Amino acid sequence: MSARAGKPVKSKAAMPGLAGAKRIVVKIGSALLVDEASGEVRRDWLDALADDIADCRRAGQEILIVSSGAIAVGRRQLGLTARNQRLEDKQAAAATGQIKLAHAYQESLARHGITVSQILLTLEDTEARRRHLNARGTLTSLLKLGAVPVINENDTVATEEIRYGDNDRLAARVAQMASADLLVLLSDIDGLYTGDPRSEKNVEHVPLVTAITADIEAMAAAAAPGYSSGGMVTKLAAAKIAYAAGCAMAITDGTAHHPLRAMRDGARCTWFQPERAPLTARKRWIAGAINPAGSLTIDDGARAALARGKSLLPAGVVSLAGDFKRGDAVVVRDANSREIARGLVAYNAEDAARIIGHKSGEIEKRLGFRGRDEMIHRDDLVMGLDGSD
Repeated sequence: MSARAGKPVKSKAAMPGLAGAKRIVVKIGSALLVDEASGEVRRDWLDALADDIADCRRAGQEILIVSSGAIAVGRRQLGLTARNQRLEDKQAAAATGQIKLAHAYQESLARHGITVSQILLTLEDTEARRRHLNARGTLTSLLKLGAVPVINENDTVATEEIRYGDNDRLAARVAQMASADLLVLLSDIDGLYTGDPRSEKNVEHVPLVTAITADIEAMAAAAAPGYSSGGMVTKLAAAKIAYAAGCAMAITDGTAHHPLRAMRDGARCTWFQPERAPLTARKRWIAGAINPAGSLTIDDGARAALARGKSLLPAGVVSLAGDFKRGDAVVVRDANSREIARGLVAYNAEDAARIIGHKSGEIEKRLGFRGRDEMIHRDDLVMGLDGSD
């Protein structure tokens, strides 16, 4: 049976797995992390998850965490209840709870000598291109430096109109931003069922989904009461974002200790498998989904370097055209004015004009600040006209 035909896949053939992923985003909901009765972080559960994360890192995997829980922790500290809470009350709870939440992650992961960093994002940060690029650059640098980013929605400043409202979709955007190859949604259920297992009989677990069809969406159920703001509807919305980014996704039961270890040992999950790898999906987006804002003309040496899979350096650029901004898509032309590539440029047109033809080591002297060594990084560059790379 095929999800592509509107039905779930029942076979475990070609099933993905945790062990094969190199960069993993793990989303943790409030219901797992925070005890509803006390409003306190479940430290024993978090310590067990930290053990799993340390195991993943020892296996050479990079981990990013998208965590709910700040409002749930903060409202108890401020004496607020979950009912009839105004936006400003939620924001106050988030501001209070985020500190306690960050300390909990720091202390749990410090047991393994792992550095934790905190990043707060809004919807606009993941959708506006330049904010997206800034956040992407920060995440990339943190991972290179060996830190584990802990990400949450910036509830203290976001209004209802610019909020995600759930961290499933935020986690998918983070996975897209970080070019992750796996998104794990830790939930209170072990995946997607053909109906709601809490209220319906004879429902079946769906182990693998290869396309989000109308029939698959019809299987989604609303969130359970309590701290949770998501549910299967938002998880399928996250799967759509992950698919577009070429990122696999898994929904698994995170209520027990060591949920990632359980996944590695074959615990039951629902896997969402995309057609393309993250980098391929990103490059197709660059090639086909953006109107170029300008162009760069390069010399023969730079063209040869690009053909070998290298980044485009300022020294190889001989001229430019257009009033482009940092992060805009530009056309790359050879000495005969033929389009040979497209990419996301790391400098605006004014700064680019000052550094073309010069070595990367001269950038700081010419601009007064240290920018990227590359005019276009190879991960942001697509050779050819058809988007294939």
